[in-house]
Amino acid sequence: MKSRDSFVRVKRFELDEKARRVAELQHMIRDFEQLAADLDRQIAAEEDRTGVKDMAHFAYSTFAKAALQRRDNLMSSAAELRTKLESAEKDHDEARAQLARYDTDESSLAGVHAPAAEAAGAR
Repeated sequence: MKSRDSFVRVKRFELDEKARRVAELQHMIRDFEQLAADLDRQIAAEEDRTGVKDMAHFAYSTFAKAALQRRDNLMSSAAELRTKLESAEKDHDEARAQLARYDTDESSLAGVHAPAAEAAGAR
């Protein structure tokens, strides 16, 4: 029974790790999206300041070009993180289902052994 308790404890730890990973990915995605939104505002402010909004124009701000590139990189990174998040959420759900299965197995086994233990104690 002790090995079963250890096994369930390990499964709970794995579930906690997977939950932390999901939360970490969600936080990173939010951060990247916030940074991209900040860059959008900076780009708009730079375009308003210079009066040139066409990227093909020779006088387009190099700061705005660099910010656009960084924003695009952040958005592609966020998209990659979303695919990792989907995978992490799937792993988390599987770990939760597996732990629930072991917990229900454990509780049903405890129910089976409990009456036998009570009967032995009554003798």
